[in-house]
Amino acid sequence: MAVRLPIFATCTRGTEPFLAQELETLGCKRIRQDRGGVRFMAALDEILRVCLHSRIAMRVLYPLGEFQSVGAEGLYEAALQVPWEDWLTPKMTFAVEATLKDSEHTHTGFVALKLKDAIVDRLRQKYGSRPDVDSHDPTVSVVAHLAKTTLSLSLDLCGEPLFKRGYRIKTTIAPLKETLAAALLMAANYTGEEPLADPMCGSGTLVIEGAWMAMRRAPGLKRRFALENWPEFAVKAKPLLEDLRREAVAQQRTLPFQLIARDYNEDALQAVKRNVVAAGLSTAVKIEEADVLKSGPPEGPPGLLITNPPYGERIGDGGQKGMKSFFHMLGKSLGRWEGWRMAVLAGNPAFESAFGRRPNKRTDLWNGPIECQLLQYPVVVPRE
Repeated sequence: MAVRLPIFATCTRGTEPFLAQELETLGCKRIRQDRGGVRFMAALDEILRVCLHSRIAMRVLYPLGEFQSVGAEGLYEAALQVPWEDWLTPKMTFAVEATLKDSEHTHTGFVALKLKDAIVDRLRQKYGSRPDVDSHDPTVSVVAHLAKTTLSLSLDLCGEPLFKRGYRIKTTIAPLKETLAAALLMAANYTGEEPLADPMCGSGTLVIEGAWMAMRRAPGLKRRFALENWPEFAVKAKPLLEDLRREAVAQQRTLPFQLIARDYNEDALQAVKRNVVAAGLSTAVKIEEADVLKSGPPEGPPGLLITNPPYGERIGDGGQKGMKSFFHMLGKSLGRWEGWRMAVLAGNPAFESAFGRRPNKRTDLWNGPIECQLLQYPVVVPRE
């Protein structure tokens, strides 16, 4: 029987239920939601499947332990207890990333430095030499979280965060992270079996993520994972990953419909064009120049309209009054999308009342530091 390891996958606040649901479909066990992530047990092949297929996880962490740490010396002594030689050799590179919550320490860089010193000293005692620090592209990323006096140490199995899919060549103002976009689609029950349109697409993240879901494209298919270079995992992980990548390619499909990405802003249109090409979706996504307040629905059968309305950067200087006016006009315009169901990420508390439609479902989420709601609306029917 395969040995299951304790793993913690991080995610955007509010998306934990959707990540837990995703992890269950990927074969993970003993799934437990936590704030900002989900804990679970998984065998190596299941861990690799999560790294390759998860659309919502930001990072996949292997916890090394929790320690009580007081003062600078406490940080050093705690890290010195970890058998870093199981994961690092002097020929490898590493980096330490620290986060703090209600800690006596106020500078993450100081905490990271004390932990780094302990790692280096332990490996020097073990091997007579030490690995180098590489903050840009380390072989091993150590993740530390200090909450009051509790220090949690983990290894990042993926390396670069999973939201970095590789297709975002050009961005616009306040783009959605890819992992949040995928969570919004899952929250809206998008399965890839119906058309999808974003009439205010910005750099195109929602449409690109929707297209990859519809074509069953694994978001991690083209990337390398940090654990592929670790002595502890590499021998077993590499052949398993080769099999999983072949399996992922075989499950892809050609879409029977095009997804629609619309915007009227020239910078946004240039961004979405470049990103769609980088994502390999030139034929799957149709890009249209259109003003959401003046245009009707696209031709063809209806499906899901999903969008993230601007927070003010592109609608002038009318302040909150101008925002309410825009939201009201947006509600009237989208009311012409007969047969389409709608999901709107609202980051302005004035949106719902100004939009003029009653949602049938709402989901609380965070877009970075901004508290938002995904408001879902039933199929649009014409108003008399």
